[in-house]
Amino acid sequence: MGAVNQSSSQPAAFLLLGLAGLEDLHTWLSIPFCLMYTAALLGNLILLFVIATEQSLHRPMYLFLAMLAVADLVLSSSTVPKALSVFWSLSKEISFHACLTQMFFTHLSFIAESTILLAMAFDRYVAICNPLRYATVFTHAVIAKIGLAAIARSFCVMFPTIFLLQRLPYCGHSVMPHTYCEHMGIARLACADISINIWYGFATTLLSPGVDVVLIGASYVLILRAVFRLSSKDAQRKAVGTCSSHACVILMFYTPAFFSFFTHRFGRNVPHNIHILLANLYVLLPPMLNPIIYTMKNRFLREKVSQVLFGTGQVR
Repeated sequence: MGAVNQSSSQPAAFLLLGLAGLEDLHTWLSIPFCLMYTAALLGNLILLFVIATEQSLHRPMYLFLAMLAVADLVLSSSTVPKALSVFWSLSKEISFHACLTQMFFTHLSFIAESTILLAMAFDRYVAICNPLRYATVFTHAVIAKIGLAAIARSFCVMFPTIFLLQRLPYCGHSVMPHTYCEHMGIARLACADISINIWYGFATTLLSPGVDVVLIGASYVLILRAVFRLSSKDAQRKAVGTCSSHACVILMFYTPAFFSFFTHRFGRNVPHNIHILLANLYVLLPPMLNPIIYTMKNRFLREKVSQVLFGTGQVR
């Protein structure tokens, strides 16, 4: 009987409202969303194709870029198609289990991407601060283990949230003012104490992407210290140029994500529509810009992409 009561307390589906009160802007907002998503798909698929087909790109830095592209594709594709469906009023409903699935893959890909960014920071640290050990540290076997560790870590962090949300009664509350499902957005519809959800989300954020940010920051402090000890100004400029693209990606990825996370818990005065827009920004902007930034900042990769796509750009 308890199982029946618990099942009946879960809504069959949630209704996603998008930007509640700003429905007239949905069609206009869908235009940049659609263009950015298309650019994200094309950019990351092209990057994956070039890295997979070019033997000279089967190096640690580019293999990490391929992992980042996969994470970006999952992150954006888990959320943006449904957001566009809401904006275009094609389908605003999402079943309870589909909502949990979307939530799981959205957060899983975010944590996996955070892990990959940490690995990339360590890659740059070894390449600049201890170049003689680089080839022995970053073997293909080690890179494969890092990829598996990113998936395993993300799965272990996110799997409990499915049960934390399934145990909650929702008392018929099924209207969600959002464009996609996320952990705290679902939990706040429950008609029961959600303290466990709040503290679990807080703890996992601090212990996964939060720790990643601290370690990435520490690695860049060490990198900059090593760079400015170099006697050659040209070497300093090249080292800073190598790291600058990664630093831009990190800021672009974590800033809206952490803003969205802390707004859920502490930002009661932040307008809800601003929160939703920023929550969409961190699943859409990094996937679109990552392949552009890395390709533009890396001459070797840029010329390889040009070779594959247009048959130009011979690498010297």
